Amino acid sequence: MTDLSIYFQPISADYSFEDNQLGAIINAYREDFPEMNGPGCALISVPEFRGANLQKQQIPSFRKTLYQLHAERNWKLPIYDLGTIEPGASIQDTYFAIANVVGELVKQKIIPIIIGGSQDLTMAMYRGYENLEQLVNLCSIDSRLDIGDADAPLQSDNFLSHLLTQKPCFLFNQAVIGIQQPYSSAAEFELFEKLFFDTCRLGEFNQDFRLAEPHLRNADIISVDLKSIKASEFGSASGAANGFTASQFCQICKYAGIADKVTSIGFFAQDAISQIGASLLAEGIWYFLHGYFGRVGDFPFASKAEYTKFTVFLDDVSREIIFFKSNKSSRWWMEVPYPPQSGRRYERHHMVPCNKSDYENAMNNEMPDLWWKTYQKLG
Repeated sequence: MTDLSIYFQPISADYSFEDNQLGAIINAYREDFPEMNGPGCALISVPEFRGANLQKQQIPSFRKTLYQLHAERNWKLPIYDLGTIEPGASIQDTYFAIANVVGELVKQKIIPIIIGGSQDLTMAMYRGYENLEQLVNLCSIDSRLDIGDADAPLQSDNFLSHLLTQKPCFLFNQAVIGIQQPYSSAAEFELFEKLFFDTCRLGEFNQDFRLAEPHLRNADIISVDLKSIKASEFGSASGAANGFTASQFCQICKYAGIADKVTSIGFFAQDAISQIGASLLAEGIWYFLHGYFGRVGDFPFASKAEYTKFTVFLDDVSREIIFFKSNKSSRWWMEVPYPPQSGRRYERHHMVPCNKSDYENAMNNEMPDLWWKTYQKLG
């Protein structure tokens, strides 16, 4: 593995914990940088806030709470705490460090858990995948679309427009869970529709979490804006009155961890986090780890032998849709055809996570929205 220690500062504080708590199994960078072997997970702090036009500040000690949470018995793979990537002389230096670290860890099947810092760091995480030269899916947990002005410098509120204008662009799909319509313009929503991207509004999520779960399961990168959590639940003086509850946030983190495709996740704050928020962040990380160690490896990349196949013919459009249900987890996927001349480029994206309700709607002669959007992108 490439020497990543040049990017990190060790953990300076000592955190108390007992033998049966998470701190006892985390391999933390205090004096010697950990020797890493994947698969596993790696915690990384990045107190870089210049993308939100804020002066240098520190991330509150989520580690104090995290290290004292109890580990589960099945948590056998390594968990590393690599310490802190300090802001560089320029913000581009910070982006460069994050991209190199994320790219190397993903290659080694170690999931980077980035704790920021402002949400523009998502762009740096994405750049870590460029050397892999494969199309990726991004899922944001956010109240906003963060498209903004592509001509303005990269910031936390326009990172997606910068990501889309990268050449070459390796983004296949973007989904946003928790979107609140007052916080994004009509033009941004129209652009999302034109690009066949996905949204799950906060109201839809509140009615049925199952509408959001396939977007998490379809993602390679998860970007969490901590301001999407209700301010009163996060202990924030500057957040929104409406948003996810603390329990919903932990539920999202758990299902992000369970998702087999997810290979990196970032938690981002635009300003200072209260101690209540830091404790909730620690719980969110714990639930992500809980999900990660509960993965069953049932994403149907190759053999379909362990799946039940269902074929539905839609009379209105004269099209056949094939569904697969995992015999391990009872989770559902749809198979979307792609042009044969595209070769392996779309191989990871033609199996689309869905819900049983999509199958039931197809049985009623209704075209699943996720199938149609994916078909448009593959074509």
